[in-house]
Order: sequence, then C-alpha cells, then structure tokens
Amino acid sequence: MSVFQSLAQGFSVALMPLNLGLAFAGALMGTIIGVLPGIGPITGVAILVPLTYALKLPPESAMILLAGIYYGAMYGGSTTSILLNVPGETASVVTTLDGYQMARQGRAGPALAVAAIGSFVAGTISVMGLMFFGPYLASWAIRFGPAEYLALMVFAFSMISSLAGRSLIKALIATCFGLTLATVGMDTGSAVPRYTFGQLKLYDGMDFLVVAIGLFAISEVLVLLEETHVGTAVQAKVDRVFISFKELIFSAGAIMRGSMLGFFIGVLPGAGASIASFISYTFEKRISNKDDTFGKGDIRGVAAPEAANNAAAGGALIPLLTLGVPGSGTTAILLGALMGMNVTPGPMMFQQHPKVVWGLVASMYVGNVMLLILNLPLVGLFTKILLIPRWVLLPVVTIISFIGVYSVNNSPFDLLLMAGFGLLGYIMRKMDFPLAPVILGLVLGELMEKNLRRAMALSDGDWGYLFTNPISIILWIMAAVSLFAPLIFRRLGQLKEQAVTGEDEL
Repeated sequence: MSVFQSLAQGFSVALMPLNLGLAFAGALMGTIIGVLPGIGPITGVAILVPLTYALKLPPESAMILLAGIYYGAMYGGSTTSILLNVPGETASVVTTLDGYQMARQGRAGPALAVAAIGSFVAGTISVMGLMFFGPYLASWAIRFGPAEYLALMVFAFSMISSLAGRSLIKALIATCFGLTLATVGMDTGSAVPRYTFGQLKLYDGMDFLVVAIGLFAISEVLVLLEETHVGTAVQAKVDRVFISFKELIFSAGAIMRGSMLGFFIGVLPGAGASIASFISYTFEKRISNKDDTFGKGDIRGVAAPEAANNAAAGGALIPLLTLGVPGSGTTAILLGALMGMNVTPGPMMFQQHPKVVWGLVASMYVGNVMLLILNLPLVGLFTKILLIPRWVLLPVVTIISFIGVYSVNNSPFDLLLMAGFGLLGYIMRKMDFPLAPVILGLVLGELMEKNLRRAMALSDGDWGYLFTNPISIILWIMAAVSLFAPLIFRRLGQLKEQAVTGEDEL
C-alpha cells in the first residue's frame, strides 16, 4: 500500500465525527493547558490519560485526543511567554526573549499571530516528514550513542552561552549554575544525596517548574514593582492584533528554517522541543542578527523557536512509532498510554496498527488547521490581558504562579523555593546575567550526566571514546566554533579598528 493510500485510510479514521470532536477538544484543551503557566504538555497529557481509559476510547481515538493536547500545548505555551514573560513550559522559554519585548512595544498581536502561523506551518511540515521520511530518519538517529548525545548537549550549551546576554563569561556562569542545580538530589548510581542539605524535598532534585516560574515570573513581578510608581503606571499599548503581510514575509524564512531544524532535532530520541527551540533561536540570531535587533523585539526571534518546538513535537513521534523509543517526556507518556491499550510501538507498528498510525497522521493535519482557526481569532482576546492595570495583573500573575507550583507536588516547600529563585532571578537581572542558560542547564543536566556515565561505562573510563565517532567529532567542532567564533571575530574587529585609527593618526 502506498503512502497516499495509507493516508486516505487515515483520513477515513480522522474524519469520523467522534475523532473530529476529539481532535478539536484536544487542540482547545492543549492551548488552554499551554497558556496556564506551570502545567505544560507533559502534565496535561498525563492528567488526561486516565480519561481515555475511563471513556473506553479505541487506541486511535485516544491518540488523536492526546496528540491534540500535545501540539495544542506547544502553541499555547507561547502565549504567556509573549504576554507575561512567563514560559508555560521549557520549549517556550526562549520565546520570551523577543516575544515579551514585542508585547512591551505594543506588538503582542503580531507576535501571537506569527507564533500561530509558524506553529501551523511547522506542524504541517513535520507531519509530512513523519509520513515520508520517518523510517529513514529513525534508522539514522538510532546511531546516536551516549558520546554523540553528550556532544549534542555541549553544542547546545555553547550556542546558548555564546549568544545569551552581552557577556560570554556571565552566560557561562549562568550555564554552570544551571548544571549545578541539575546535580541536586539523589545520585541514581550511588544513592548518595547531593547538595540536599538534609532536606527530604530535595532528594528528587530541583523541579523545573519551581525554578523556571521563580526565575522568570516572580523576578518579573519584582522588576515591574520596582519600575511602577504611584500615578506613573502606564498601560501597555496594543496597536493592532494581526500580523501585516510585510511582517509575514519578513518572518517566512525564520519559520521555514525553524521548522526544518526543529523536525530533525525532534527525531533524535531525548533531544526534544526544548533543545530545538534554543538551537533554532540561536541559529536564526547567528545568521539574521545583522542589525542587533534580536532580544529587542525581533519578530524572527518568535517565529523561529515557535516553529521549531512545534516541528519537534511531530518529529518526536517518529522514534516513538517506529522504534518504540520516546523522543521527549510527553511522548514517553504517550508510549505508556499506548502500551496500556495493548498497542506496542515498534518496527511492525505500521503493519499491525495502521488505523492508529495513519489515523494519527491524518488527524494532525486536521488538528493543525483547527489550531490555526481556533487561535488566530483569539489573538485579540489574548492581547486584552495587556490592558489590565498592573495593580490587578501583578497579583494575578503571582497567584497563578503560586497555584501552578503548588499543584505539582502540593508542597509549601516548593513555594518557598520558588520565592527564593524569584529573588535570585531579580538579582541576576539587575547584574545583567542571562536567565535562559540556567534553565537549559537544569533541563539538560541530568540527561547529560546519564550519557557521560554511559559513555564512561562503555569505554571503561577512556575519555577518548567521546571523540571517536565522526558525528560526535563534528558536533564537538561545531560547539567549539559556536563558542569561540564570536570572541575571535570581535577581537579581529577591534584589531581592524585599531589599525584604521593608527593610519588616521599617521
């Protein structure tokens, strides 16, 4: 059976009234879950898995609902990042860099619109990639061993450190701080507690949401409180709510590059949407930031990461469906849900469960259209949040942050920890330390440590093993270039200026 015949069979499943309703419900609930800071796609999908069992949905219908929540949340996470500087989940952290600046300039509408359009384009491209290239890409990605994964992580760290903020040293310090936070908790190898200071709550490690909401949301509230004086508060301007044709053309290249990059990174098991959005942003900044506009409200700084994290969501389904290997935390939950329905993903999945695979593929086409139709008209509604006075908005953001953090573990300790990170984030902002590398270090630190341990175990402690594979060598070289190239180019520029000055004096 050809790909198109299989896709036609998938549409016959996806266009059934029940599945159409589930795709719409998934996209809507996913968007709402993504908008709420502290929830995110992983928690949202995990909470609703029992619902699919309770409703006794067939596997294809359950997957259509859960996948709709997944990619709906990937878009929804951008909304609070843009409007409130509060990332709903890790993949949206980098969107705050330019998205929030656009909102402060009264351009929240175009920022949200380009996020919706970029998500739609990237989602469509990733589904096409899943359809045509899935098995081939999965066979290539399976070659990645621990040495290659470690090199990939170092490459991600070097890119974000070299481009985040104005000081490389401060960015590296922030990255190391994030990696240090990732080491907190019980050591899985020796069962020895590390940096827990006797606190049982820290034995499971630092919760990403506690740190992220503290660093971004609470510190933002403190900064806004400092900037707001009685009688001088000015409401944010919302000039227009839709993107212009010129802005759309301007960001088209970033959307396409982000989609491609995000899809290929999403295919790599364990890489996920967070790495995709970070790398896509830094790559776009590297090739497009000729006027030093990134970080100051450049629409391409929203388009690229939003396209990348949505494309990565589709790409992450490839190793899940063809190899039974989850590409992200959310797909790990989807894997568990499928196995609970007696459907085991793997190389025979396409032959044994075509209704599930192709029904899911076809529903993603339908779901992406629903997501676009659903979200573009709501852009105006979302921008109204900016018209709320600060004396109302700041307490609301604080309350949402506290509820979001408390709902994860029902722990008052997490609230104290979040407040502490909020204060730390405020100090870091005042001292011009970038916050994004801290989050990247925290998110990837554990995975990096696991791959380093596996590499050392496989090589019997030989560090040369990390540089034996061509893929890892290329990634190490790219990491070194991305880290030191800006310094070298800056130094060359200074030497050139000194030479010109010297000639003028002569």
